[in-house]
Amino acid sequence: MKTKRVKPEYIEFTTKDGLCLPGLLYEKEKNTAVAIYLHGNGSSSVFYDESNKLPLVQELQKKHISVLYFNNRGAHMIKRLTLSKKGKSERKNFGMVHEKIKECIQDIDGAIAFLKKKGYKTFYLIGASTGANKICVYNYYKPKNNIAKYILLYGGDDTGIYYQALGKKKFWKILKESKKKIREKKGDIIIKELLPDALFSYAGFWDIANPDGDYNIFPFYEGFKKEKLSKKKLFRHFSSLLKPTFVVYGSEDEYTSGNVYDAVALLRVQRPDLTYKIVKGADHGFNGKKRRLAKLIADWI
Repeated sequence: MKTKRVKPEYIEFTTKDGLCLPGLLYEKEKNTAVAIYLHGNGSSSVFYDESNKLPLVQELQKKHISVLYFNNRGAHMIKRLTLSKKGKSERKNFGMVHEKIKECIQDIDGAIAFLKKKGYKTFYLIGASTGANKICVYNYYKPKNNIAKYILLYGGDDTGIYYQALGKKKFWKILKESKKKIREKKGDIIIKELLPDALFSYAGFWDIANPDGDYNIFPFYEGFKKEKLSKKKLFRHFSSLLKPTFVVYGSEDEYTSGNVYDAVALLRVQRPDLTYKIVKGADHGFNGKKRRLAKLIADWI
């Protein structure tokens, strides 16, 4: 039977630190369960390519589950947004170039608070690419939360990727300089040394590339190469996942710093009790295989 298309409702909610975030809420009927979708980084925005969102919406509506897609503070490359709190307003830089991953906690909590007011009782958290990293960060710092189940979609090894792309000498040089700029309160300055291949502020690069930072959730490169970049325990955020969790990768994923099957094997060592799935022929982002991915998620939930 053909599933009728659901027209989304444009919504906005405010985070605890006063940031207004926009989104699209797909609800066919008055459901009490909802899946919150966390997009990846780069130029991501939930307001484009609706055809990519519909397979998941249609599959989950069969389960009577609504879906909220929203632009978190890491959407787009650079975005100037207003923080409004206690009658005071401040314009600040956001977007991937300036993003600090731990701030995702406020974004996710803001989405949950908004959905609770609409009457939702059961919450699922789906994270794609960097969104998968954010689920792990959220759970690590706030394990007692309202989420029933997690779905981690193709989380990548950003630290390992930048280490390989820049080379050992340049990687540590820029990381050291980034730390210095942050201390000098100049973290918002764009790193010209990375142009045109990558665009980051010093603070943004420190957050995404620091081997001991919260962004380094999937350190596959270190696991494969046995090359020590981190001082802290590897996979510590991922290992803390105690709720039912579904981990999905495509066999052709470009961001695991190596063979996908080996990467998933590393994750299994950390948490053998979670559910894992590798979809043959799928790349990072599951281009051309969104329907297959949507059905996997809906069947698992």
